[in-house]
Amino acid sequence: MRQWTVDAFAEGPFLGNPACVVEPFDTWPSDAWMQSLAMENNQAETAFLRRTSDAAQFDLRWFTPAVEVDLCGHATLASAHVIMTELGVDASTLTFNSRSGPLRVSRHGQGYELDFPADPPRQTGVPAGLSEALGAEPVEVWAGRYLVAVYADASKVRAIDPDFRALAAIRGEAGEAGHVIVAALSDDPAVDVVDRFFAPGCGVDEDPATGSAHCILGPLYANKLKRPVVRFAQVFAGRGGQFETEIRGDRILIRGSAVTMIESRLRHRP
Repeated sequence: MRQWTVDAFAEGPFLGNPACVVEPFDTWPSDAWMQSLAMENNQAETAFLRRTSDAAQFDLRWFTPAVEVDLCGHATLASAHVIMTELGVDASTLTFNSRSGPLRVSRHGQGYELDFPADPPRQTGVPAGLSEALGAEPVEVWAGRYLVAVYADASKVRAIDPDFRALAAIRGEAGEAGHVIVAALSDDPAVDVVDRFFAPGCGVDEDPATGSAHCILGPLYANKLKRPVVRFAQVFAGRGGQFETEIRGDRILIRGSAVTMIESRLRHRP
């Protein structure tokens, strides 16, 4: 059984966010086996696929080294890249059945376009302990699936050095505890917004490039900038990711590229 490691939302090798993608199954292995493999891989996400009667449709699940999660953008992009590029499935669009409903990925130029549910956030107060955990007081806080702490300038976002143990316990009005995005308008004319994503709540202190975070950021900054298309740079030392989002009703299109880094073979099957 083969497995690939793919850099997702990456303009080239060693950028973006690595995800492991396991060759599709006919039936699911046990949850315990999938969790153990994700722990062994020790990447932010390992994606598991199950074939359906439709060659362009797959069931999809994602595991961090610690838990199964409900939504993951970069591992969905990596899965589509493997199916289209490594397995040679000739389809313009793939559909993935997931805990977050149907997710679609299409080819877009030299990269891919993800069709995900948008998660427009609502503005909230600053949750107790958030400023202390981040080490900087945000000018606004918004809540969707994750908290969003908005800062006045990009340098603040780059400089944040969180207390991850404290951050893991903070939820505020967000759907999940210990998941916090920090963002600011960009000081680089090549992009509109810079952001980072901290997820100690699911065992990932900082994620290099996060599709699900941009389901929240896309609507937020489309509203702030008064236009549907927004360009983001998720800044992470030595890596980072590039995103373009476009609002389409209650859906969000997230565009990015992917690069296969490793093809490996699993010696121990489920």
